[in-house]
Amino acid sequence: MFIWEGVSEFVAVAEVESFTVAAKRLGISTAQVSRQVSALEARLSTKLFYRTTRKVSVTEAGQIYYQHCRQVLDGLEEAERTITNLQLAPRGKLRLTAPVTYGEKTIAPLVNDFVLRYPELEVQMKLTNQKLDLVAEGYDLAVRLGKLEDSSMMARRLSSRTPYVCASPQYLAIYGVPHTLSELDQHNCLQGNLDYWRFQEQGKPRNVRVKGNIRCDSGWALLDAALKGIGIVQLPDYYVQPALASGELISLLEHYQEPDDGIWAIYPHNRHLSPKVRMLLDYLSEALS
Repeated sequence: MFIWEGVSEFVAVAEVESFTVAAKRLGISTAQVSRQVSALEARLSTKLFYRTTRKVSVTEAGQIYYQHCRQVLDGLEEAERTITNLQLAPRGKLRLTAPVTYGEKTIAPLVNDFVLRYPELEVQMKLTNQKLDLVAEGYDLAVRLGKLEDSSMMARRLSSRTPYVCASPQYLAIYGVPHTLSELDQHNCLQGNLDYWRFQEQGKPRNVRVKGNIRCDSGWALLDAALKGIGIVQLPDYYVQPALASGELISLLEHYQEPDDGIWAIYPHNRHLSPKVRMLLDYLSEALS
């Protein structure tokens, strides 16, 4: 095993040919430099310097040893600069995954802005509604929506989403406005992957089974159907907020509205959180808050 003691002191003395000047450069005492170099010579069983009262010069063996040590120290300095630069400016590969719609609309544009800021970063982003195994497939992080399942992943809340039940004025003019959860049974409820909608009643969660003539795993398709007056829909705010603001959709059953869902970033707990991942998490959290 390589012993580092005395190497930095030896290199400093070799470069300035003075124990006193080398000590000032290193910020230690001349006596300490002398002791470290003497110990190094004893360990190597080799004289590295010729010493007189007026001059210090490097021996032939010392010159050879200096060349090797200088390369090693240069390599260490470069390694330190590399690590420091990684923390200051993210670079290298970063793999993440996010749900399709939220990823396209919100996450991908923010990641693109992040890459503009740090162009030496190489991002691989997979948009899918499947819950991938981050460890097995080598992902640094994933964006997940709603309630998190129990897992060994670390989680950081980035933002929240609000679920809305809404319908177009045309639909409500024909079929009426539901005021209670039981009245949903009398309406055409446009369904996603689930056959129930989530609500809160008297402070407790309640799932209500719904039925309708359209079932689709695309929120945009369900939004289009609701805008065309086909039925009532339950969708997160990032789908319906513009239509609610314009009056194209009307919010319903607000006193039964479920509390906001979380929008999360998850990452493996046993993986060191690299500076580039941490900086992206901070960037997303700030942008989404």
